[in-house]
Amino acid sequence: MFNIETMLKRVYESRIPERGDLERLLSADDEDETRTIYGFADEVRRTFMGDGILVRGIVEFSNVCRNTCHYCGLNRNNRALERFRLKKDEILMSVRDMAQRGIKTVVLQSGEDDELDPEWLQDIIREIKDEFGIAVTLSAGERTRREYEIWREAGADRYLLKIETSDKVLYESLHEGMSFENRLRCLRDLRDLGYQTGSGIIVGLRGQKIASLADDILFFKEHDFDMIGIGPFIPHAKTPLAADCHGDANMTLKMIALTRIVTKDAHIPATTALGSLEKDFRIDALKAGANVLMPNFTPKDYKKLYEIYPGKRCVGESGDLCVSCVEAMVDSIGRTINYGRGDSLKRDYAHTEVNGGYRQ
Repeated sequence: MFNIETMLKRVYESRIPERGDLERLLSADDEDETRTIYGFADEVRRTFMGDGILVRGIVEFSNVCRNTCHYCGLNRNNRALERFRLKKDEILMSVRDMAQRGIKTVVLQSGEDDELDPEWLQDIIREIKDEFGIAVTLSAGERTRREYEIWREAGADRYLLKIETSDKVLYESLHEGMSFENRLRCLRDLRDLGYQTGSGIIVGLRGQKIASLADDILFFKEHDFDMIGIGPFIPHAKTPLAADCHGDANMTLKMIALTRIVTKDAHIPATTALGSLEKDFRIDALKAGANVLMPNFTPKDYKKLYEIYPGKRCVGESGDLCVSCVEAMVDSIGRTINYGRGDSLKRDYAHTEVNGGYRQ
């Protein structure tokens, strides 16, 4: 007879969980079963990550992209989108704003812009490190190893490159002209160069099966990522998937929960996409294993143009207001904000500070 608590314990204790166990848990649709999964994940989160919720400030510095990803509103075929590239001073001003709020990690995010000058970004990384002394996470897509190396030498600490799906056939059906092998090459290069490396997936893509979601969790376990982002698919009118339904919030939450149970000490955000559905599910994610929130410090005039999906939360608010919202959300569930750097708890990156975001 199926016992969900026994299965959760087996998945938690296994060096490599059984795919069938993960599929069964992902298929759970009974309210009591899902509540049990979320509760188990929350206890794992508390054990390994503490009760502190880390805060990372995002700056989206360009929405120019060379790719035609079928789910993304930044795809190059979207002629209706006004494109932008922030100037260096605009980026530094945004970083200054977040540093003044006590945030110690900036995420510099962009589309895959062919005209991104690696030396220009190198200079920005150096100035951020020199002036503010905070952690720098980059998310600028697939680049050459040499570009990654230049940015790492300039002081970049982390890099986020989502796999979107670990199913090679599904990946290449959604990423016209792109190579699954090259995506893996990039992730290997980042790890080799000493980046704290993040990846992640979209839940609810056309053609995605329970089996491929289970494989995604095993992929996270195999690669032992420092950070893992999981969000629901939200259709954009200017993409080939415009008519598809959005990803299921409960399935997304189960993926977060089981990823926490399997990976244990990876940093997992409650993503903005989860906050942009029919209700704000970020609180649910924080109760199901997530331990990071990411207020947006992109200048207000540009926020609405970084439209990966429509209805994105907080595009009309300043970064300062986003932080106030985050603080209220955290307070509502009796948790605390950790304004530390929040380095990886894996390998030799870890610091020794206690509670939420550091190895204890």
